[in-house]
This record gives sequence, C-alpha cells and structure tokens, in this order.
Amino acid sequence: MLPEPYRLRRRVDFSATVRRGRRMGRRDLVVHALERGQAESLVSHGGPRFGLVVSKAVGPAVIRHRVARRFRHICAGLVDTVPVDTDVVIRALPGSATASSQELDKQLRSVLEKLNLLAGAGTPA
Repeated sequence: MLPEPYRLRRRVDFSATVRRGRRMGRRDLVVHALERGQAESLVSHGGPRFGLVVSKAVGPAVIRHRVARRFRHICAGLVDTVPVDTDVVIRALPGSATASSQELDKQLRSVLEKLNLLAGAGTPA
C-alpha cells in the first residue's frame, strides 16, 4: 500500500501536475510528471507524490478499484527511485483493466525512464 505522505490528494495538485507537467503515454496508461518549484518545496512532503485517475471508461467499480490497487502497489515500489520533489499523476486507460500487474509496472517504469525520473536512467535526477 502507498503510504499517505506519497499520495496526491488535493485537486489543485492534480490540476497543476496535469496542466504544467510533462506527459507521456503507453498502451494502458498516461503519466503526467511535474517537479515541484522552490516555493512549493518549502512545505516538506517527504518524497515523491503519486496520484491516480481511473475513470469509468476503465470498467465498473470493482475493476476500477482493482486497477487503482495495482497502481498504488507499483508506486509504493517506486518511492525510493523517483526524485523527492516530483508529483506524478497516472491516468489509467481502458486497457489497464485487462493488463497484468507486471505489464502495468513495465509500462510505468518505461515512461518514468523516458522522462528521466528513475534513478540510474539517463541523467541523474
């Protein structure tokens, strides 16, 4: 489970990340990533924060909650590898309902590597 300090909760944070952040997609997900500015970093968040958007297009409530649980579990494993001052919003696409957890993990890591947000990928973060 993803601990509370690593979760995006406020609408303002989601909006800022989606509107101002870098975006990249894969078959089953779209990732928006925003590095928090100096003023926003004054309030210590303790690490990267992850937010999820799982719409009704993904499926009924049971499926949406399953997809969200999978993404939260994947994000919990990424907390130590993503830069501390980064907000990440993951938007699940309909294909994520049938994708395996391993495939979702692979796609998310691929996007984060392309955005240079994983430790050891490309330039140091």
